[in-house]
Amino acid sequence: VYQRAKGVRDTRPFGTVFEVYRDGYEWVNHSLAPKMSHLKSPRVRFGGPDCKKPYDASPFNISAMSFGALSKNAIMALNKGAKAGGFAHNTGEGGISPYHLKYGGDLIWQIGTGYFGCRDEKGSFDDDLFARKAKKDVVKMIEIKLSQGAKPGHGGILPAVKLTREIAEIRHVPMGHDVISPPAHTAFSTPEGLLEFVARLRKLSGGKPVGFKLCIGDRKEFLGICKAMLKTGITPDFITVDGSEGGTGAAPVEMTNSVGTPLRDALIFVHNALIGAGLRSKVRIIASGKAMSAFHLLRLLALGADTVNAARAMMFALGCLQSRACNTDACPTGIATQDPVRNRALDIELKSARVARYHKATVENLMELLAATGIDRLEDLHPRHINRRVSGTEIKSYAELYPLITEKCLLAGGDIPDSWRNDWAAASATSW
Repeated sequence: VYQRAKGVRDTRPFGTVFEVYRDGYEWVNHSLAPKMSHLKSPRVRFGGPDCKKPYDASPFNISAMSFGALSKNAIMALNKGAKAGGFAHNTGEGGISPYHLKYGGDLIWQIGTGYFGCRDEKGSFDDDLFARKAKKDVVKMIEIKLSQGAKPGHGGILPAVKLTREIAEIRHVPMGHDVISPPAHTAFSTPEGLLEFVARLRKLSGGKPVGFKLCIGDRKEFLGICKAMLKTGITPDFITVDGSEGGTGAAPVEMTNSVGTPLRDALIFVHNALIGAGLRSKVRIIASGKAMSAFHLLRLLALGADTVNAARAMMFALGCLQSRACNTDACPTGIATQDPVRNRALDIELKSARVARYHKATVENLMELLAATGIDRLEDLHPRHINRRVSGTEIKSYAELYPLITEKCLLAGGDIPDSWRNDWAAASATSW
């Protein structure tokens, strides 16, 4: 990441340094008839028939990181890089700050359980506040945050030491306390309610794509959302699947280590659930969780993602040294701190160029990998294109490790796979 961000040599002599015979080693199946890599900036359309303002996104975008967790200079550098490179910047649940708006980069506005930036005095969702901000031209999509991979079942945390008066005003919260989002939303309490909220935000935003982000836990709860889609006829424009390996600025240790489904397992489950319910063509999938290289992107796209978000990698492009001081306000690079002295260490012009450069090089390498497989389009990637060594003498493709289920098999009259039968039967559109 550092080399690509700085624009230094992006090649390596002598060959791989990976141990190719170790268990877990993975690689791409290339073709003897590779294609020419001609498409440098592919776009993915977000927005179904209910969207008046669809959005054509890059396959690789900035994942959710709030102003508060990050410094104003970090937010500005990320957004300016997104503007220069033509990709999207997720605001995180902390709301839209002036620093998200200064350079005009495309925004995905994340709405968490605290409704920061669109809440009334009691902390409830405020339609009017939301509508005024959602209609800004730079806001391209809205993402409802149900849960986060690094701490699913726990609300977001902004330590009081990082809460400045400016951040408190942006979030509409009092000073002097840790800012902890509730674990669940108050605007809805059922799968049907979630989808009604999706439709409500889509209307209030003027017809922009609206989706939700979650870390998969109890499978039947997500299947309940699928049943609610079928029952109400309301579908989100996208679902962001956040893996339990995802990062955070602050989280309880047990939550980080032992709660939530890892990304690849969660991604194939969501992909299959939508296929089985006959909904996959209506909903885009975004994957997030420790994606940094073009190969990381390729294997997630092969497992069903339409686009990929990254937070950690974008922080590396900014100069993150992994000092793991994000929750102390003592970040030495000026990225994850509100200390004005430390903040000055981050040069916006220099680091925004690095963010854009890293993104460009990664997407170009993604397209080269795609061409090597012998296909032209990202949507033609399939689990069979990725192999994994499962032992010293056995190799399996992702198609074998993560089998796809049959289109509409979960619907009435379908042949429901045994491993899905109980969860589908237990799923409810009217309760979690």
